[in-house]
Amino acid sequence: MENSAEVQRPTEAKPHIEKNKPQKSKKRSSDSPYLFMLPYAALFTLLIILPVVVAVALSFTYYNTVQFPEFVAFKNFIDLFTGDSIFLQNAITNTILYSVIVGPIGYMLAFFLAWMLSQVPHKIRTIYTVIIYSPSVTGPIMMAVVWRILFSGDEKGYLNYWLMEWNIIKEPLQFLQSPDLLVIIMIFIGLWGSMGVGFLAMLAGLLNIDRTMYEAAYIDGIRNRWQEIFYITIPSMKPQMLFGAVMAIIGTFNAADIASTLSGGNPPPQYAGWLIVDHANDFGFIRYEMGYASAVTVVLLVIVILFNRISYKLFGEKD
Repeated sequence: MENSAEVQRPTEAKPHIEKNKPQKSKKRSSDSPYLFMLPYAALFTLLIILPVVVAVALSFTYYNTVQFPEFVAFKNFIDLFTGDSIFLQNAITNTILYSVIVGPIGYMLAFFLAWMLSQVPHKIRTIYTVIIYSPSVTGPIMMAVVWRILFSGDEKGYLNYWLMEWNIIKEPLQFLQSPDLLVIIMIFIGLWGSMGVGFLAMLAGLLNIDRTMYEAAYIDGIRNRWQEIFYITIPSMKPQMLFGAVMAIIGTFNAADIASTLSGGNPPPQYAGWLIVDHANDFGFIRYEMGYASAVTVVLLVIVILFNRISYKLFGEKD
């Protein structure tokens, strides 16, 4: 009997075979996140990375969309910063002025309006959210129709009509043909339409803050709403604040055709309100100098990256 028991001992190796099965399933489960990420990675590469790589490559060439691109090294960038006075004096200056004013003010205004809406009941909040968000969607249509009528340079323009009725002016002002006034109107319209996706993200972040944190903060010594905002609200919604900052930067630096649409001419009078994207569109789609236009977009990309780094320093998590 003892010999037969010893002979049957090799059959105890079965549990060793069964231990290998969970390892296969574990390996398969570790690969599943990459399969879910594959569609996004493919679309991101196709729609974002590939166009950026192509633009950088074309910026070192002369390409007129007909002939094969001719490599010219840094000639486009040298011409851009040494011989293109419109780019240096108008495009860059107007873009930075527009972005520095519309970006931060629109960003703070978006947070302030989102914070106010978070204090009101749900039904009223929904109505006001739609009203505030709608200009960012209907901006181009409203700009082409409503704003041009409002700032029209004849007596039929609403603003000129009111100013003349109140005896403030004696003759109509050419709002959309004056370079100084056109830039001011462009900045005003930019602020009017700045409540976009960043505003919605901030509102969502405000509504998802745990209310018990405020109760605990008041027990610990917070005395007013300003301390509540700076010590509880903003630190609790840093991801939404960062998203809003990035969207504000991208939206302001990618703005285009505002001055041309308002003034009815391309380019606008004395290139007032002429932005970097306008300059790129002019060389790319009107003059068909795609290499030079690509150099303009590469410069814009570098500027946007620098400003995005600043926003990450302010609202990004150290972890």
